[in-house]
Amino acid sequence: MTLPTGQHPPLDDARREQARTADARTFVEAQGRQHELLAFMNLFPELRESSWDGWRTHVASKLTSAIREFYGIVGRGAGKSRFVALLACFFASRSYRRVSGEYIYVGIFAPDKKQSGVTFRYVVGMLKSVPVLAALIVNETRDSIELSNGVIIEVITASTSAPRGRAYAAAIVEEAAFLDDEQSANPDVELLRALRPALARVPGSLLAIVGSAYAQRGVLFEGWKKYHDQIDGDVLVVKAATLDLNPTFDRRAIEKALADDPAGASAEYLSQFRSDVTDFITADTITACVVPGRREMAWTSGINYVAFVDPSGGSGSDSFTLAIGHRAMRGTQPIAVIDAKRETRPPLSPEATVADYAAVLKTYHIQSVVGDRYAGEWPREAFRRHGIEYQIAEKAKSDLYRDALALLNSGHVELLDDARLIQQLSTLERRTARGGRDSIDHAPGAHDDIANVVCGVAVLTAAPVKFGFRTFDMWTGHIVDGMDNSGNIWKGGRPWTGVFGPERDVKGRPINRAARYVNGVYLGDVV
Repeated sequence: MTLPTGQHPPLDDARREQARTADARTFVEAQGRQHELLAFMNLFPELRESSWDGWRTHVASKLTSAIREFYGIVGRGAGKSRFVALLACFFASRSYRRVSGEYIYVGIFAPDKKQSGVTFRYVVGMLKSVPVLAALIVNETRDSIELSNGVIIEVITASTSAPRGRAYAAAIVEEAAFLDDEQSANPDVELLRALRPALARVPGSLLAIVGSAYAQRGVLFEGWKKYHDQIDGDVLVVKAATLDLNPTFDRRAIEKALADDPAGASAEYLSQFRSDVTDFITADTITACVVPGRREMAWTSGINYVAFVDPSGGSGSDSFTLAIGHRAMRGTQPIAVIDAKRETRPPLSPEATVADYAAVLKTYHIQSVVGDRYAGEWPREAFRRHGIEYQIAEKAKSDLYRDALALLNSGHVELLDDARLIQQLSTLERRTARGGRDSIDHAPGAHDDIANVVCGVAVLTAAPVKFGFRTFDMWTGHIVDGMDNSGNIWKGGRPWTGVFGPERDVKGRPINRAARYVNGVYLGDVV
């Protein structure tokens, strides 16, 4: 039976439900035949509405039984998650040859738990809205549904371990450009590598990658670049803007987003891959800086250590991190050596974490730590209670990354052999604003807490560093500018003769008297 496409004639509620049940029963009973996705869409009244014409025309009519891979680059708000749920239900309702005790899986792999929860609710809602499909359900858990035909629909966060040992009739990857794996710099590539053997076990299986456009990298972009000109074959590529697939979306919201952020909005709503987002550093460069097997270096007498911290409130998704390092010479070349790193992941107690980190700092004989302006005075007060001075970093995070890049590219950094550090460095992105200025940060949904403190330490060791009014040569430990512990003033690395001060408040008013120094020694105030 071939179900009609397009709008159905008006029916009263009872006749409409009777016709829909008959359609579903006929579809399920004929599972052995290759049915078009269009026919399955017509089982759901909401998908017969004209607002879904774009999906029927651009996607469903082309996603035939001959297609083995589908790349859908789709604008935000176009209905991706509902279509993914439909695709999962379509493949799950069919019959497959399997041995006794074997299950066939239909997997939806989402970037996070929130996204997987949304899609799973769509799957459950669709199955239960059609009585014959609802009758197939034999068990339902928080993230999976088992059907009487031996198929399990599973909606989970992306993981390379999930597909192993299973047979997949369909594997659908949502928002592949935004997958996050703490152990991999290329989680989308690794996931597909794990999925393809599992799909090969089921004849007629489908690999679908559906998501919004982002940077010009990753499996979604590579699939589009390789196959978008292909007319015939077993790979389908669809690239559609939000309004192409969902004409009910607020056009004014898109126009405003385009005016505010042309590059970002063009990717989100027009499905244009961004040319202003590039990788910050290559994987080969990072690998060349990693010292294999080095997890941590113990304190050594005679070395001046520096530390950088990235505080966290503990209730969000960011970790509280610390890195410690020193400057060393390899031949005639100065090298930034990363000695240790710490990460406390949320949920966490900020006060307890500060206490733990202060103890670590003291084992390296460090009395000052550098960090950003997070939470105003709180980090300073918290560390000060443990005898550690918290100094505000002179440079913003993006500038620290930019300075660290030169050190990494030249091989002047020795990194710890740590998977999360390597992954975070590998996924940093460089974005170019409309004014031409670059900014460097983690990708959407990713993290850079460890990368931030490690790059901060690398930059601190590379040049004289200013702590308050004092600037030190981090190799010799000598004061270059400022007051030493004896109260003597130094300028340019020498004891200074002249008048120092007065210090002034934010309004320029003097808060103390100027002081006179000869050869760095205080001789009294200037009256």
